[in-house]
Amino acid sequence: MKTIGIEELEQKEIQSGEIIDIRPQDQYSRGTFPGAVNIPMEEFEDRLGELDKEKIYYLICHTGEHSQEYVHLLEEQGYQAVNVTGGYRAYLKLTLSRFMQKDSEEEKKQKTADIERSIIKKYRKTIWRPFTKALNEYQLIQEGDKVAVCISGGKDSMLLAKLIQEVQKHGKIHFEPVFLIMNPGYNEDNWNIIQDNAKLLGIPLTVFETNIFDTVAGIDRNPCYLCARMRRGYLYAKAKELGCNKIALGHHFDDVIETILMGMLYSGKVETMMPKLHSQHFEGMELIRPLYLVHEDAIKSWRDYNGLHFIQCACRFTENCVSCGGGRGSKRDEMKELIAQFRKTSDVIDTNIFNSVRNINLRTVIGYHKDDMTYNFLDDYDKRGMKNE
Repeated sequence: MKTIGIEELEQKEIQSGEIIDIRPQDQYSRGTFPGAVNIPMEEFEDRLGELDKEKIYYLICHTGEHSQEYVHLLEEQGYQAVNVTGGYRAYLKLTLSRFMQKDSEEEKKQKTADIERSIIKKYRKTIWRPFTKALNEYQLIQEGDKVAVCISGGKDSMLLAKLIQEVQKHGKIHFEPVFLIMNPGYNEDNWNIIQDNAKLLGIPLTVFETNIFDTVAGIDRNPCYLCARMRRGYLYAKAKELGCNKIALGHHFDDVIETILMGMLYSGKVETMMPKLHSQHFEGMELIRPLYLVHEDAIKSWRDYNGLHFIQCACRFTENCVSCGGGRGSKRDEMKELIAQFRKTSDVIDTNIFNSVRNINLRTVIGYHKDDMTYNFLDDYDKRGMKNE
């Protein structure tokens, strides 16, 4: 199988359409190699007839692994194909590193200032106001707090870090943020991308390392769930060690309503992702979700408006697994698609899903429970009927 590196690909004179990005359309639309066209993996075999056997096709995916399979497929069908090693991630790393090396310190500072300004100006209605509303309505940050803002490297946590910086600068409450990131064993490319983005955004990282990826590498059943649980525990422990009393995570409005639907459709219960929680295992610690009222579309728009490129999943060995963002087919993906269909029908359905868990009429539910207490409508059905006589 023939291969080519990103820098060598840049130097070639390639006609439009000869570079094929096989990632899902939503990932392709956020950024790709210049001149690449999108033929998603799930459509690839059906669209082979669009290709010309006289041309050479360069295939790119996220890491250069999936594209190998499709290079073999093309070769078997008599096409000429070359795999782009490292994939889009390698191109992203190269682009970010060039930006950091090329631009002067003044230009970098201006870029950071422009990104910050966009939050307060262009995205005041869709990001800044929902963010500050959540802080106030749910009393998420209070005077004297020391908050560990947990950064994964994705768009949500990076935006959260900028918002926390801005509210610290301009807000009335005095608190101390710590921008905490754990390296659980990221590969070098992802780790460099995360650090370059933090520099670009002006986020001072507090880094600590663990070996979580090595620990869960041999787990066959729900490795992503175990990884997430372990990371949460390590983050709590490190935050407490640093003197923090809260950790802030980047869950947003869409995460909340997806959780509501997953609970109803797959667990048969009504519950949601709470805006804040007391830790059960780390006394005196709270988890807060400041992006609770911010819609994911607004976050994506902010990212794209500022020309930012973040990793989607930094996991070293499951980058292409459906449950961590590299593929399709998880229950959360199903909920995203379902909500997208709802939004085509009505622009209030997603808000009504959210409101359904804060406007519950306990007289019109068959049963509920709170801690050790359980209730069934039959418990006082007759008594209520006698009152109405």
